[in-house]
Amino acid sequence: TFSYEDYPTLCEKEEVRSFAALFLPVMYAVCLVVGLAGNTVVVAVYAYLKRLRTMTDVFMTHLAVADLLLLLTLPFWAADAAQGWELGTATCKMVSSMYTVNFTCCMMLLACISVDRRLALAAARGEGRGRLLQRVFTKKHCWKVCFAVWALAFGLGLPDLVLSEVRWLSNRSVCLVVYPPSMVGGGKAGLEMMEVLLGFLLPLLVMIFSYWRVGQALKGLPVESRSRKWRALRVLLTVVAVFVVTQLPYNVVKVYRAVDSVYTLVTHCASSKALDRAAQVTESLALCHCCLNPVLYAFVGTSFKQHMVKLAKQFGQKRRKRRPNPAEEGGMEMSFNSHDASQETNTFSV
Repeated sequence: TFSYEDYPTLCEKEEVRSFAALFLPVMYAVCLVVGLAGNTVVVAVYAYLKRLRTMTDVFMTHLAVADLLLLLTLPFWAADAAQGWELGTATCKMVSSMYTVNFTCCMMLLACISVDRRLALAAARGEGRGRLLQRVFTKKHCWKVCFAVWALAFGLGLPDLVLSEVRWLSNRSVCLVVYPPSMVGGGKAGLEMMEVLLGFLLPLLVMIFSYWRVGQALKGLPVESRSRKWRALRVLLTVVAVFVVTQLPYNVVKVYRAVDSVYTLVTHCASSKALDRAAQVTESLALCHCCLNPVLYAFVGTSFKQHMVKLAKQFGQKRRKRRPNPAEEGGMEMSFNSHDASQETNTFSV
């Protein structure tokens, strides 16, 4: 979230607050409903049916959990935008840090998934054995990798936990990060740039390199598997393109604001208002990635779709068992389900 008090004596931002009060609750509600549905299905499938056989399975589970925790903060920010913060300082600190931790964790887990896909393909072709990454990205060290990702994300969320406060601005309370005078310039900019580096630039470079190597390997497949090869390449290109489209605008705005906090680039009220609106719109766009993660990383996999169908069948069977049997009541029961068994597989398809 961004502070509205960057230019308190120069610019009245009632228009910006009115725009946020209408725009943000609607966007957050859409993200919440769609994201909760998709990520809950991912967690349910991995919890009840699909064992965590590979590193990608583990990363997918952690990604879905991080997405869910991030989405659960959105009702708080929607209420804050609509009518102000009314839940006290402790909740403000917790929600602010939880937002930053899970947002950053999601981005780093996406990079881990790309690395694991690259290493899995290399291992299948007999390449890279004995290298450091091949030794680290194994089930034996899986918890260490995930712990490192979460620890780094918690480190980036620590300033929000410490510095977030509830302030009275423009006739209402607002939850925001308040930097001490010694950090208003360089310290604030440094933290913002660190978030951009670890939460966007580094994951983007890792994804581009990893999926480029995967694409190079797929090009070497026999001609007979050309259709499957190009289908996989389209999925990889879509993953990178969606990441760039949703995250790049938000991080460009963050970099600009960080530089502005040091060099005061924005000196006009209209420009300040436009920058605040851009921050609100691009941040909402970045949050849409939480809704798209299940589609891009789980639902496109043949194995996952089979397990999802199996879970739906089991859920339907449990519901039918709870109902009275129509045949016992003299009625007729007709089944339209001609495929009671679903095929299980251990593979994760790109």
